[in-house]
Amino acid sequence: MTISASTATVRFAGVVPPVATPLNQDGTVDHASLARLVEYLIGAGCSGLFALGSTGETAYFTDAQRVEIARTIVETTAGRVPIIGGAIELTSVRVIEIARQLVEVGIDAIVATAPLYTLNSPTEIATHFRAIAAAIDAPLWAYDVPVRVHSKLGVDLLMQLASEGVLHGVKDSSGDDVGFRRLLAANAAAGHPLQLLTGHEMVVDAMLLAGADGVVPGFANVEAEGYVRLYEAAAKGDWDTARTEQERINQLFEVVFQPSGLSGDATGVGAFKAAMAARGLIDNATVATGVESLDEAAVTSIRAILDSHGLLSAR
Repeated sequence: MTISASTATVRFAGVVPPVATPLNQDGTVDHASLARLVEYLIGAGCSGLFALGSTGETAYFTDAQRVEIARTIVETTAGRVPIIGGAIELTSVRVIEIARQLVEVGIDAIVATAPLYTLNSPTEIATHFRAIAAAIDAPLWAYDVPVRVHSKLGVDLLMQLASEGVLHGVKDSSGDDVGFRRLLAANAAAGHPLQLLTGHEMVVDAMLLAGADGVVPGFANVEAEGYVRLYEAAAKGDWDTARTEQERINQLFEVVFQPSGLSGDATGVGAFKAAMAARGLIDNATVATGVESLDEAAVTSIRAILDSHGLLSAR
């Protein structure tokens, strides 16, 4: 593995939002809104960015589009915070191909899932991550998201890869809080070789109390300041303030429950984008090609939730 010492020490902690990908009405990437969104997230106090994740709708883009999205995020960020980029592909050879392109444009670390579509054993999944780590000049993270990949990354597998220096961190979107607590405990017992971020954005206070290094909240694209306040309170041990902030965020998170009868991608990212557009953070609420748009009733309900918290004014 050819990872430089300076690169290997890149640290992701605190609030690291998965950056949404604003689109024009014709479905092309709205790079101007993307740059504005990045400025908002950094200005709100986020300590890192996660490009090309599920919230970024990466599965719907070509490799060329992914590279251009990454380039805009990198150039706008201009080194102010580190960026982890999703190389989400079917198998290790395809992950390596896009990961190398992302590193070339300035992404600081790569996150990859277990293989997609293929039916692999834990031994083969470990081989998959080893092959990626050996082929890229950047730290590798594991993205544990069984709802999309259909493979749960076990604690023993993750800790073994950590002990080998293959993995530097885990972005946990498993929704398995028991499993994540077990991983936190195993990581602490091993001397904290992994940086561990939770994607379970409605229980961030509990995950930080348990020892998570930070959070990757899709809702931060709508309102990042709350997550920053939550993390800062937790870092000070002010758990009452952290819990209060979490409860406020959860009230706002009701936006994702306003659409009905739609797919998971349409409901989650669609609600985020509708709220972002309502706040003036992006120009259009357009979702990726092939994903159904929200109806007016859902958008009206989302605006009402934002308005009840004084969040309709554009930044």
